[in-house]
Amino acid sequence: MRERDIESYLRDRIKAIGGWAPKWTSPGNSGVPDRIVFLPGGHIVFVELKATGEKPRPLQLAQHKRIQSYRQDVRVIDSREQVDTMLQELIES
Repeated sequence: MRERDIESYLRDRIKAIGGWAPKWTSPGNSGVPDRIVFLPGGHIVFVELKATGEKPRPLQLAQHKRIQSYRQDVRVIDSREQVDTMLQELIES
């Protein structure tokens, strides 16, 4: 599945449960995750979207590690099923 299709699905699912998933652009900080997801209940997740089977580039992995060093949740998602699994996990917690 293409990245943009998964991204569209993520946005729609987040909106349907009352969340917000703005695109993240950070000038001077290449490789940051694609979306910051804000969910009801106070969950914030940084989401890197990929086409099915694709992996993050080294620069992206470095940015993920940097964000995680601040004890933040970073997810790499490459399918609709992973979107659903993430939301189920976070809504139930």
